[in-house]
Amino acid sequence: MITPNRHYAELKDSYLFYHIAQKTKAYLASHPEAYLYRLGIGDATRPLCPAVIQALHEAVEDQADITRFHGYMPETGAPFLRTAIAEQYRSRSVDIEDDEVFVSSGASDELGDILDLFDRSSSALVIEPAYPAYVDANVIAGRRIVHLSSGRENGFLPDPPENKHADLLYICSPNNPTGAVFGREQLKKWVDYANAHEAVILFDAAYEAFIEDTEVPRSIFELEGAKTCAIEICSLSKTAGFTGTRLGYTVIPRKLIRDGMSFNEMWIRNRTTKTNGVSYIIQKGGAAVFTSEGQLQIRENIQYYKENARILMKALDKTETWYCGGKNAPYIWLKCPDGMDSWTFFDTLLNEVQVVGTPGAGFGKCGEGYFRFSTFGSREDTAEAARRLESLLG
Repeated sequence: MITPNRHYAELKDSYLFYHIAQKTKAYLASHPEAYLYRLGIGDATRPLCPAVIQALHEAVEDQADITRFHGYMPETGAPFLRTAIAEQYRSRSVDIEDDEVFVSSGASDELGDILDLFDRSSSALVIEPAYPAYVDANVIAGRRIVHLSSGRENGFLPDPPENKHADLLYICSPNNPTGAVFGREQLKKWVDYANAHEAVILFDAAYEAFIEDTEVPRSIFELEGAKTCAIEICSLSKTAGFTGTRLGYTVIPRKLIRDGMSFNEMWIRNRTTKTNGVSYIIQKGGAAVFTSEGQLQIRENIQYYKENARILMKALDKTETWYCGGKNAPYIWLKCPDGMDSWTFFDTLLNEVQVVGTPGAGFGKCGEGYFRFSTFGSREDTAEAARRLESLLG
């Protein structure tokens, strides 16, 4: 009889968004006339920019012409897209070579797949509150997980632990769910720690396009020493609205070597074994993001979401509610009022002002007592939700 992967039985129920959906469904059943202001899920709502749409149409026409038709694409990504991404890094004075860039179907997929590079005996450190998939992917792999708590006292940005060790170090900056961002000096501590312990940082940079503070690194490779200890995983989902289109990229420096093995070469072997690449049409659309026209257009959408954040932050400031995030990230992480737990605050928001967010308890134990708002909604809904929050919390 076949033996299943019994580590699946160790997974905690993924109840967070299911539970939210059930609560909102029940509320609407009892209040069919109600309209809900949804600030929960982090899904882009602005359409793909014109430059991307034009490129997608051109790519479809290519597939209809025998002289321009494309079949299988290179497993590691089309050269035109790898070059475009590397050029974007180089334009920011980050020395990345084309062959250190790998095109993927999205950051979420890559965060799971990249674990193939590491022996199952390796341990993983997760800074919490955290994106739940960091923990779940390693539970499935049977790894030991080291939980590093963070909190208001350190702005949800802890230093490397002095008394804990792990082989894989998950860092998300700007962070989901807290919206907190590591400054250059503090992130350098993690780079030095990883090199000293021969660990590897898995740097989730899915929200780097929202950074406006020039003292905050948009890439870990802006820091000296990162090329010998880090892998960077990026996404076009929030940068350019590709949540329904699926495209991302991963940077693995050739200098990243452990026990005589090159992770760059290993990932080439992994991709050529396990994938047939991302479709030509999607990669053509992705390349348009990195043109001067595309960059101008996606910044307009990002500024739209950032204005939503400013509207929410203004309301929270007026009510003297503690929060972090918002300025350099599309998430705002706030302290629940009056000592409420996060699910009680969820119910209060839903029933009293018809605003839906995400309870912090869903992101780990130290998320309890906090709450996440997403800024990806419409301007009208965000403004009305802010008005209602101000009325409730004021």
